[in-house]
Amino acid sequence: MRRRTLLGAGTAALGAGALTAAGWPALTRYIREGHPGTVLPSQTELPAPFRTPLPIPTVLEPTSTSATTDHYDVTQQHTDLEILPGLRTPAWTYNGTFPGPTIVSRSGRRTTVRHRNELDRPAVVHLHGGHTPAASDGYPTSLILPADGSYDAHRVHQDMSGGPHGSSMGHHPMDLTEGTRTYTYPFDQRAATLWYHDHRMSYTGAAVWKGLAGFHLVHDDEEEQLPLPRGDRDIPLMITDRSFAADGSFRYPALDPQLHTPGVTDTYMNGVMGDVILVNGAPWPVHRTQRLRHRLRLLNASNARPYTLQLDPQPPGGAAFTQIGSDGGLLATPRHHDTLDIAPGERFDVIIDFARYPPGTHVRLINRNTHGPAAQIMRFDIGSGSPHDDTTVPHRLSDIPRLDPGRATHTRDFHFRGSTAGWTINNTEYEPGRALARPRLGEVEIWRFTTNFHHPVHLHLNHFQVLTRNNRTIGAFDHGWKDTINLRPAEAVEIVTRFTHYPGTYMLHCHNLEHEDMAMMADFTTH
Repeated sequence: MRRRTLLGAGTAALGAGALTAAGWPALTRYIREGHPGTVLPSQTELPAPFRTPLPIPTVLEPTSTSATTDHYDVTQQHTDLEILPGLRTPAWTYNGTFPGPTIVSRSGRRTTVRHRNELDRPAVVHLHGGHTPAASDGYPTSLILPADGSYDAHRVHQDMSGGPHGSSMGHHPMDLTEGTRTYTYPFDQRAATLWYHDHRMSYTGAAVWKGLAGFHLVHDDEEEQLPLPRGDRDIPLMITDRSFAADGSFRYPALDPQLHTPGVTDTYMNGVMGDVILVNGAPWPVHRTQRLRHRLRLLNASNARPYTLQLDPQPPGGAAFTQIGSDGGLLATPRHHDTLDIAPGERFDVIIDFARYPPGTHVRLINRNTHGPAAQIMRFDIGSGSPHDDTTVPHRLSDIPRLDPGRATHTRDFHFRGSTAGWTINNTEYEPGRALARPRLGEVEIWRFTTNFHHPVHLHLNHFQVLTRNNRTIGAFDHGWKDTINLRPAEAVEIVTRFTHYPGTYMLHCHNLEHEDMAMMADFTTH
């Protein structure tokens, strides 16, 4: 479908009555400008950028280990954090920090994580990018109830009433545990940068906004044999945007400030964006670097904001970012970029050679997608020395088998739309337990995604390879194994995938978290 036709159809459908007068201007402006979301302004004075040192999330130590398995314990808890100088921010955290602690696992070695919920509401944990049995994938109604016994099934249903899923929840049994739940991750997958976050039905946007997100890194022999930067030169960077109230608390436009009724106000139904950029939980931080190659694991953990990342100034000769990995781990060969487009949920693993800059240079990481405070991300201050660098970026990184689309047994279409039904997939609001596809394990399939708005599409269970974008060759950022694909308005993408190992029910959804909460999800069941 041609771009004009698709946009016209989307506009007509949305104009038919899905939105109130307050919500419609934000979406029509979005169609015109091509941007997702609306900025929620902070109500407090914003700090000056590049004053706070970049925090590095703590690596969690296992509670115990065996010959085959590492066991971890994580507590979900209320914590007051100092994010803005001099103010306290009540947050929902993993082990008292935002981001949560980084968990490091080994490919081929099992990890179990026991989550204890000491929050005042239910929670779900999804390992984003994990090749995971269905029981541990973080299905949105597989809830960990608060440990204090304040919730039961009746209260869970009450919290859902009035929201986008209220009419469908009453007929679907939920998987409820009180206090704790143990997630098992076999890690029969290659090295990659994964992350874990809350995935509770209708409340994911609010929960992640309030702090429930952290890194989970997987290593393997192939990656470790490469002469890439490691140790303190291998840095995970969780990029998010947030807004703050006058007292320092997170500001979020929920319909119910107590978050017992799902949904956001109409103006923000296309996604919530903040005016403060946090990197690893710090506003516009600064990091002092040596004149050496550094590996940056970039994660867009924002609810709705996409970024176009660039270094300012660019190094001599350009090509500031050498991409070595994507969502699903190493690329076959490095790729060089002046800028990086990264949508919510996506990860890019890049090498930056700071030796290309003169000593004393201040190098900003900026966002070319916007102006104002959110146009700056962080700053790197280049040291004066010139130490020897024993790292390189090999011309060959990994052998990646290509899935053969000619062997596909099914081709399936998934249309991500704004319509009179709200945010839908194939004109259907999400209903737990209703599968839109039933792929067989081990078979190759082609899935086609089309959009009328901006939607970063995330697939659970297995990674995929991109075949085409808009019936042409793939984009600059579509290479390697992906689990999240950035679709702009009126785009179409074909992917090829093969689901393996685990039968059960999994998710396909938009990773704009407000879209996800407003029913832009679908089940698929492997067998």
